[in-house]
Amino acid sequence: MNPALPFPHPAPLQPGQVSLVGAGPGDPDLLTLKALRRLAEAEVVLYDLLVADEILALINKRARLICVGKRASRHTLPQHDINQLLLREAQAGQRVVRLKGGDPLLFGRGGEELAALRAAGIEVEVVPGITAAVGAAAAAGIPLTHRDCAQGVSLVTGHRRDGASGLDWAAHSGSEQTLVVYMGLGEAAAIAADLQAHDRAGDTPVAIIEQATTPRQRVLRCTLATLADCVARETPQPPALLVMGEVVALAAGWQQTAARCVSV
Repeated sequence: MNPALPFPHPAPLQPGQVSLVGAGPGDPDLLTLKALRRLAEAEVVLYDLLVADEILALINKRARLICVGKRASRHTLPQHDINQLLLREAQAGQRVVRLKGGDPLLFGRGGEELAALRAAGIEVEVVPGITAAVGAAAAAGIPLTHRDCAQGVSLVTGHRRDGASGLDWAAHSGSEQTLVVYMGLGEAAAIAADLQAHDRAGDTPVAIIEQATTPRQRVLRCTLATLADCVARETPQPPALLVMGEVVALAAGWQQTAARCVSV
């Protein structure tokens, strides 16, 4: 037992095992201790584009790093090929880490990788990470829930599998519900229109949180009615989240009467 840590270390990653590791929202200080240990043990790391350079710098220097990043519809490798690459490296006896931004099982296709590896008889574990919604909202000073104005929170993706039907926006139009949209920048105008068409108020406060928890963080504030103009004017870049709901107005610097977004 390490005297600096009043609990036993987890069993080390073994040859032929895969660890699906959540890198958190960007700040390397938000990695879990177990995630840090797995990065130190890895012999092969498959990582996404959204993993911060500061986190990549913590990986075992002898490990092979393979970028398999996906951003919107631009993929370095198709998901099937990523699954097969994980499988091949594990079957070759490597200690494999699949490193994903946020949490590996939330909008990260970790569930597909987990199923593929288990079906092939590969031993696999999941190391949770702070998901982007939680990290970004906290960094922006926005409580996702509040007993006076938000009794629930929904996490949805604005980018769906090709050919999939649209999201049931009516289920996310309640005024006492916070809505967080991942990968929604490209569809911001359509999302705003759909929500308003399903009776979500146009003056609903919205925050666009870009590069959350990093020194490059930027928060844009607008309303649902002005969201499309805000995105067009300020051109935020991924990774960015849309947070919608009355809780956004509780963050410092919000002006309820704002007619345009303000960069801070």
